Amino acid sequence: MRRVITYGTYDLLHYGHIELLRRAKQHGDYLIVALSTDEFNKLKNKKSYYNYEQRKMMLESIRYVDLVVPENNWEQKTDDVLNYKVDTFLMGHDWEGEFDFLKEHCEVIYLKRTEGISTTQIKKELYGNE
Repeated sequence: MRRVITYGTYDLLHYGHIELLRRAKQHGDYLIVALSTDEFNKLKNKKSYYNYEQRKMMLESIRYVDLVVPENNWEQKTDDVLNYKVDTFLMGHDWEGEFDFLKEHCEVIYLKRTEGISTTQIKKELYGNE
């Protein structure tokens, strides 16, 4: 069984998120999503519309997602890869090169993001800001 992991906040769930998860699942048999906790989002100066439990419930209802785990800090990625026996670490292409240090433990793939959609874009159009 090939295990894939990806990370994110997944606030204001949209088509781009679903497309990323669909494409991530194509790289393995078991997809793990590490979901940023509310506390971690505060450290990143991010504010989510939905709280962690709500975002987790939405992700768990998506057929491509097999397991949702909390992302508590930037440093946990190596431990996650080892503890969950991950074969492939996957992130959007805007993070290109940032996680290459994981290549000693697993395959690292940066997927092109879905064009024309992002949470930032939605927030700007709805609220006039991020």
